[in-house]
Amino acid sequence: MDIFAAGQRPTQRASSDWFTGTVWQDPIVEAPEPARLRALRVSFEPAARTAWHTHPLGQTLYVTEGVGLVGLRGEPPRVIRAGDTVWIPPQEEHWHGAAPDTGMTHIAMQEAQDGAVANWLEHVSEDDYRVTPKA
Repeated sequence: MDIFAAGQRPTQRASSDWFTGTVWQDPIVEAPEPARLRALRVSFEPAARTAWHTHPLGQTLYVTEGVGLVGLRGEPPRVIRAGDTVWIPPQEEHWHGAAPDTGMTHIAMQEAQDGAVANWLEHVSEDDYRVTPKA
């Protein structure tokens, strides 16, 4: 058993290679094999977001604070709020982040396959981000 005391692992700013805007990540777990679970607490400042990406085994998001958006390729984004849970199936091209004027924090949970948890694609354009969300 491992216990990681609060503050033992520092908050890190997310890479601009995969995120637009200011995004902070706090590790929760990176379970050793044969387990595959990876989880992070991710905090997005207003209008910050991921790039387009997929997950080999899917992803679950649990929104803990604020209001955000999640988008699928070819569809308008959908609004997500604190308390919402989002399941994204394997290989589904998507992005997620904060609403334009409101920050958002979620727990991102995914499993590794052959050591990889995500396949990163291009950044989300302003045009894609600014599409009127579905209710």
